[in-house]
Amino acid sequence: MQPTEASPTASEYTGAGGRGSAYAELSRTIKRAGLLGRRPGYYAAHGALLGTLAAACGLALVLIGDSWWQLVVAAAMAVVSTQLGFFGHDAGHRQIFTSGRANRALGVLLANLGVGFSYGWWIDKHNRHHAHPNDEEKDPDIEAGALAFTIGQALGSGRVARAFYRYQAWFFFPLLLLEAVNLRAASVRHLASGGCERRVREALLLGLHVAGYLVILFLVMSPAKALAFIAVHQGLFGLYLGCAFAPNHKGMPSLSADEAADFLRRQVLTSRNVRGHWTIDFVLGGLNYQVEHHLFPSMPRGNLRHAQRIVREYCHAHRIPYLETGLFASYAQALRHLDRVGRAPSAQ
Repeated sequence: MQPTEASPTASEYTGAGGRGSAYAELSRTIKRAGLLGRRPGYYAAHGALLGTLAAACGLALVLIGDSWWQLVVAAAMAVVSTQLGFFGHDAGHRQIFTSGRANRALGVLLANLGVGFSYGWWIDKHNRHHAHPNDEEKDPDIEAGALAFTIGQALGSGRVARAFYRYQAWFFFPLLLLEAVNLRAASVRHLASGGCERRVREALLLGLHVAGYLVILFLVMSPAKALAFIAVHQGLFGLYLGCAFAPNHKGMPSLSADEAADFLRRQVLTSRNVRGHWTIDFVLGGLNYQVEHHLFPSMPRGNLRHAQRIVREYCHAHRIPYLETGLFASYAQALRHLDRVGRAPSAQ
């Protein structure tokens, strides 16, 4: 069976094969293939590449000086910042080191000092997403806000919000330009809400990131150019992050905890893979293997491609719909879903 382009519906999973032992069987196959082992060489090489790119951006920033060409550097830094975020994501899932403490230390450095997000805030939010993907009540990634992800959210909103949601598919990509600002604001709220030692350390590192970032920019450039640099860097950073995460679950079935789905089916049926070659793997930080990543979160990024064949064949054998689509088709599916949700209230 070839992977289908159509998203599976919530009703399809109710009769899909047996339960209980399906994931355990697949997990044993993956372990026998050696795909859960650490990849220190892979991550050392990848880290060296990202470090070189970050250093090159910093050097270009200093050498170019007070010039509008700095906006090109800002765009390049948006790419590097996002890639550093992907690296921190891998650390958060303990893909890099065998030690949980080492993974956390790296994650905090990358997130708080390197990128400017709270690692503790993100790891809590992301773990809840992995445990309850597309669960309207428990998945923080589909909470109603600037966008409505379910018809229930749209129907429960006020008149002004419903009018906005009607056209939300058109606003999706422009809103992503503000995503980095939104994530930073959420990080600050999280760190300001408690005074435990970890949060204090995170707050200090985040403050050091912000202070160093602003001081360097305003020393090198005039205020107008520095502000333009910030707008381009942060806007493209948010856009890139959003474009990497948007194909993964948007438009896939919304499953509640009460619906009959075991772990295997819950993860597969709510996730969408993006097909492509190694360039897609790099650009999307391995998140294009969303099915495999959700089934085996601690699997090193470099092993996901090898696991895909095993998982896809296993899903076929157990009659579990497995969705894999092209990058632009994935965006089209997500936008169609947002459009259906936004227009549903007006049709009532």
